[in-house]
Amino acid sequence: MTELGLSGWAARLRLDKYSAVYLLIAFFIFFGLTEGDTFLTWTSTRLVLTEKAIVGVLALAFLIPLAADTFDLSIGAVMSFSLVIVNSLALNTDIPTGVAAVIAIAACAVVGFVSGFIVVRLGVNSFIATLGMSQVVSGIILAISDNRQITRAIGDTYRDFGRTNVFGLPLYFWYMILLAIVLWYVLEHTPLGRYLFATGGNREAARLSGISTDTLTWASLVVSAVIAGFAGIIWSWKVGTFSNSVGPGFLFPAVAAVFFGASQLRGRANVWGTLLAVYALAFGVKGLQLRFSTNTFWIEPLFEGVTLIIAVAIAARKGIIKVKRRDRTPTDLAIEPDAP
Repeated sequence: MTELGLSGWAARLRLDKYSAVYLLIAFFIFFGLTEGDTFLTWTSTRLVLTEKAIVGVLALAFLIPLAADTFDLSIGAVMSFSLVIVNSLALNTDIPTGVAAVIAIAACAVVGFVSGFIVVRLGVNSFIATLGMSQVVSGIILAISDNRQITRAIGDTYRDFGRTNVFGLPLYFWYMILLAIVLWYVLEHTPLGRYLFATGGNREAARLSGISTDTLTWASLVVSAVIAGFAGIIWSWKVGTFSNSVGPGFLFPAVAAVFFGASQLRGRANVWGTLLAVYALAFGVKGLQLRFSTNTFWIEPLFEGVTLIIAVAIAARKGIIKVKRRDRTPTDLAIEPDAP
């Protein structure tokens, strides 16, 4: 088939915007044929949907500041910060666990506020600022937990608020969907969302048009931290224990999903493209793990790493992500807004 013919088929199939959909279909066909006894089961599907809910929430947290051309690499540490606060207060005080969760979210908002201050007022690049805040928060976590696991601190009554099944899936999965709907509406159907994308597309032009770009950047980091803190609350419902390894390990798959999702559906950073990418990657990883069955620990980081590289390359080529060739640093990435 000629190159022109291939281009025509790609255009008709909209491979540029629906590649994650086709990839997901391909995974179900291939692994359904090769691993059908285990892959094509409700148990396996339910496991993927629920296990990746936290990744989905963290990806949404990363998405908000990214729309304004700002990175928040502290979301994994902030998730862990939320979790350690809930567990510590539940273990060492008489504060009800639900109140402890609210305190944890408020503490995460403070972290986001500090990150915003460093970025907006001190002028530190968001990539460096939030990476540094991640380490600061990690140090605070170690001080609170004394570098130990916290177990048996959270009761079943509190955990039932998130893990009770509705339509066969735990409540925290539906909370993720509800959060996605709210963020989708704000980003796609309100002036605030348009201002965020305008800031990400051309900060100076947005500022000259009257948009308070500094305020939006600052607020986006606070919202990102609050959502990341909510991911910690989900973990407290799901597992109920704290460990230092919880949180940072979710950062990379969340970031990979956001960049992959930026090339999907809307052709820019968007909520549904992000969640589609989360689960396309998740089902691919699950299928490969079932396929190899033993020594599968290498599959997920390899799969997600390759996906991130390819997704960023494609998005940059299409102009969805702007990369300034001057120094090729990751801080020069920005999501292009829709044309007016």
